[in-house]
Amino acid sequence: QVQLVESGGGLVQAGDSLVLSCAASGRPFTTLSLAWFRQAPGKEREFVAGVDNRGVVTNYADSVKGRFTMSRDNAKNTVYLQMTSLKPDDAAVYYCAAKLYGFGTALTSYKYWGQGTQITVSS
Repeated sequence: QVQLVESGGGLVQAGDSLVLSCAASGRPFTTLSLAWFRQAPGKEREFVAGVDNRGVVTNYADSVKGRFTMSRDNAKNTVYLQMTSLKPDDAAVYYCAAKLYGFGTALTSYKYWGQGTQITVSS
């Protein structure tokens, strides 16, 4: 079983930056591909960014390319999502998710989920 704990959410103003963290435990970290998803009220949960278990492949949703950067620190068993130029449309609950080995963007391929962290962006 994999446990994921997110942190770093909060209330920011449009244009601000924020960093989310997700600490993983329960399995060797290098066996896990990890991703960030988000869900706004009334909308489906959507892929935001992901990194494969080797840290070689990263992928981003078009809506965040150039503004968000995902990274992983294998020594700390933690992934990060650095978000810049935040927009009101970025407001959502952000979830960290993990799957074994192979990278993917499909929500259904991720078996393990964190509890989510709220980001609110004021205009």
